[in-house]
Formats: sequence, C-alpha cells, structure tokens
Amino acid sequence: MLHKRREKFRFQEKLIVNILGKLPITPNEWTLISLAFVFIGLYFTITHKFALALVFFVVSLFLDIVDGAIARAKNMVSNRGAYIDTVVDRYVEGIMLFGLLFIPYFPVIIFPIQIWIALSIFGFMITTYSKAAAYEKQLKEEAIQSTLEKSFLIKRAERAIFYFSIYLTVILNQFYIAAIILIAFAVLTNITAVRKILAFVKYERNNL
Repeated sequence: MLHKRREKFRFQEKLIVNILGKLPITPNEWTLISLAFVFIGLYFTITHKFALALVFFVVSLFLDIVDGAIARAKNMVSNRGAYIDTVVDRYVEGIMLFGLLFIPYFPVIIFPIQIWIALSIFGFMITTYSKAAAYEKQLKEEAIQSTLEKSFLIKRAERAIFYFSIYLTVILNQFYIAAIILIAFAVLTNITAVRKILAFVKYERNNL
C-alpha cells in the first residue's frame, strides 16, 4: 500500500519545508488551516459548485502533509500536535463524506446513497478507533505495533485517492461511476476495520 512508499516522497517533503516552512505558521496552525479549507469545500458542495469544492478539499488533504513535514523538519513533533492532527484528520474525512449528502444526483444501487455514505464514515472511524481502543484497553505494546505494521487494504493515503476520485467523477457528471466508487470505498473500509480488529485480537490471544 501507499504508506509503505513514503520514502519515495521525501524529496517532495523537503520541497514543502523549503517553501512553506519559511512562513511564520506553526504545524498546529497548518492543521487548523486544513480544517478551515475543508469547511469551505463543504460550502461549495452544498451550493453545487463541485469543482471549487474539490479544489478546497485537495488543498485540505495537502495541508495534512504540510503540518507533519514542517513539524519533523523543525523538531516540533509533539504528542499534543499528533493528537490535534489525528482529530482534525477525522473531521476532514468525515466532512468530505458528509458533503456527498448534498449531491442529489446519485442513483440508488442496492441501497440509497445515504446508506453507503454512513457505512463509509463508520468504516474509516472504526479503522482509526481500533488503534485508540487498543491503547485504551492496554493491549500489549508488541501486539499494537505488530498489528500496525501489517498491510491493510485502505489507509489514509488510499482514502484520499478515493475521495478525490468520487468528487472528480461528480464534476464530470458521472454519478453512477461516483456511486460505484463510493460503494467500493464503503466495503473496503469496513473490511479494513474488521481485519485490523481481528489482527489485534489474534495477536493478543496468541501471546497470552
């Protein structure tokens, strides 16, 4: 999956730091700016200006890379910053999916589109929460790290590609294709969540 190829993007990360890192903006402020952009994107989705919505959504997703890159480059990495980034990431993804509710042109494929949107939000939230729950319930650190190192179907980078694809096909008035992509996303995110949960449980059980 894409998260295993991060090293190939180090050049782009250095470029980001060299350009945006010079601005008097902290990593946490970049994170909050990304949240502002996604709300603007939501506004344009509600008003059916889908091209503008996609632009702001893409910028918001890009800023998620910026905050981490600058934090690492300036030795400003902190648990507080990581926490804020994680929470804002969930808001950004949730808002992008929520925005789809305001697009009235989706066809009904097995279920109404609202069901697939709800399943998508549920899937990526549980994928994230399974990690938080593992720490909260004090699973062994080895179990957590071993599970996180495994290759799962859909992670942050893959989800971003799905969001981009859905909104792009909406802009092109290909609503049936957009619905198919959303359904695939809903299914894969929930499979990812289940696989992650089972991996945690299996490792903990086998190492009692």
